[in-house]
Amino acid sequence: MAKIGGFLVTYSLLLCCLAATAYGEVLFSSLKRSLEVSVKHKQGQVLKAGDDEITITWSYNSSSPAKTDSSYKNVKVKLCYAPVSQVDRAWRKTEDHLKKDKSCQFTIATKPYNPKPNTLKWTIERDVPTATFFVRVYAYNADDHEVGYGQNTDAKKTQNLFQVEAITGRHATLDICSVVFSVFSVVSLFGFFFLEKRKAKSAQQK
Repeated sequence: MAKIGGFLVTYSLLLCCLAATAYGEVLFSSLKRSLEVSVKHKQGQVLKAGDDEITITWSYNSSSPAKTDSSYKNVKVKLCYAPVSQVDRAWRKTEDHLKKDKSCQFTIATKPYNPKPNTLKWTIERDVPTATFFVRVYAYNADDHEVGYGQNTDAKKTQNLFQVEAITGRHATLDICSVVFSVFSVVSLFGFFFLEKRKAKSAQQK
């Protein structure tokens, strides 16, 4: 019975692995950090979305654990939330399962893979919210699956971070409501004043 039980467990694990492969599920922990990534920005400066830009450079790291980059076909440059910006925000959480990972929601660029140094200047888009970020570059194979990565920060994501200041859609909605309420208040005040003035004039005529 013990042998049968062990066989069933092994068989189940094998089926899970096959299912994961069939559906293209990729775990971040399975990727090799094979790319060197750096971001040039002014230290200590709070960057403004829609105005400021960052310079991103990436290349293949020949001393990485990955033995070869022959399967790399494309790269995607991603803007990712740093841990300090993930606290109590479920929509920014990091997941080992890359399809469920919510930390790298912004795609900066998609380009053919080139092992030599690549440089990209990117103006921070207006829809990027106020938060602390880093940049990660994923390498993809011909099947469009992640096979390697690199980032401009350390494993704990505490170094070389940068802050972005922006007005998000949530703030814009509040601003619109505030303006509408202010206009309504002013109109109501003038309306009340006009009615009171008419009442006083009617009382004098009597």
